[in-house]
Amino acid sequence: MERDDDHDEQVRDQRAFGRALRELRRRSGLKQEELATRAGTHSTYISHAEAGRFGVGWDTVMRLLRAMNSTISELAGEVEKQLQGES
Repeated sequence: MERDDDHDEQVRDQRAFGRALRELRRRSGLKQEELATRAGTHSTYISHAEAGRFGVGWDTVMRLLRAMNSTISELAGEVEKQLQGES
């Protein structure tokens, strides 16, 4: 059984990832629909991911990064920035 602290941390991480994804998407000049098309997913998926409603699998993360011409290090840096902004 998952502890409340673990769940809270997971939700916090998902939300930070979502905000980071949104920031990278905006920097790349893409709308959610454009990113979804380039990454082979649906705009609703992008919307939910950016809202932190669920975790995103590694293969999808990589497709999203390629679609935005972004890197893992850029994403990691932005996630860290988002997490620090919460404290």
